[in-house]
Amino acid sequence: MELDERKQKILKAIIDDYILTGIPVGSRTLSKKEGFDISSATIRNVMADLEEMGYLEQPHTSAGRIPSDLAYRLYVDKLMRLSTLSPKEVVAINDIFDTKILEINDVIEKTADIISKATNHISVVLAPQMKQSTLKRIQLVKLNDTKVLVLIITSTGLVKEKLITVASGLDASYLDMLSNMLTEKLAEKTLDEAEQAIEQDFKAEMLTHERFFKSLIYSLHDTVEPQSGKDIVLGGAKNIFNYPEYRDVDKAKGFLEVLETKELLFQMLDQASKLEFSISIGHENPYDEMKQCSVVTATYSIDGKNIGSFGVIGPTRMNYARVVSVLDQVGKSLNTILSGFIDEKSDKD
Repeated sequence: MELDERKQKILKAIIDDYILTGIPVGSRTLSKKEGFDISSATIRNVMADLEEMGYLEQPHTSAGRIPSDLAYRLYVDKLMRLSTLSPKEVVAINDIFDTKILEINDVIEKTADIISKATNHISVVLAPQMKQSTLKRIQLVKLNDTKVLVLIITSTGLVKEKLITVASGLDASYLDMLSNMLTEKLAEKTLDEAEQAIEQDFKAEMLTHERFFKSLIYSLHDTVEPQSGKDIVLGGAKNIFNYPEYRDVDKAKGFLEVLETKELLFQMLDQASKLEFSISIGHENPYDEMKQCSVVTATYSIDGKNIGSFGVIGPTRMNYARVVSVLDQVGKSLNTILSGFIDEKSDKD
């Protein structure tokens, strides 16, 4: 049911106040707000209507009301006004990214740290996913008579190393020649496409060195497969103890155990990487462990391709406008630093 302007105004005021204080909101609290020219009696009647419609709930121990998941959904879709980060905050975010960064893993760690500190929530970042990348180069390095290091380098600057066992007799010059052939044939192909191309374009070589090429194809396949435990970076997990909702130790412990497994977080962020921006509130979350939380995520990209996602996990009573603004700025900075990082890698190559 569509809410009229008065109901929207009162509901927004309740949500804003509850986000700020965490205290159930009563009609007298709203009537005393500066510029709020609605009587306490009228507010009570509207609040009763909103409760009947499912937008407000009444905790057993309080005469005030708190927003429901339905209310927060209406709020983020229609009522909230995005906050603007101060120039000082924007500079602070950019300055952190401008510090010395050696590898993409450093970028991901810094991203998690920045988000958790800027929002006071738990941050979660999905590292760049190889399945979204195309190949730039394959380099085969002979370590000893039976061990070869496979360096898989993608267009997004990601580098994966795989150690494979080969039959003796493959000399370094042959591996260099094969590296160049593979790079020429496979450049700009996705890793899945590269597997198929090897089977089609290197049939003669595969007959001679079957074990080697099977190991190489397995290395490509293994690289595409996500490593859920290693691909998730968390920040600010201790922030959970700042939420009144998790002052119960057992409740907090159960939630932290969910974070430690990382499997659920990986599934959540991997799915979110298909969307530019998403907000899941309370019972909208498909996972039981997250039904008392809100999850706000955004994606990051290189050359217009989404390669990962990041976001925050917090109580449904989070400052959505602030969180969205922080993620938006971090996303812009992250895209810039990653693109610059890749350009720098390319120059070195």
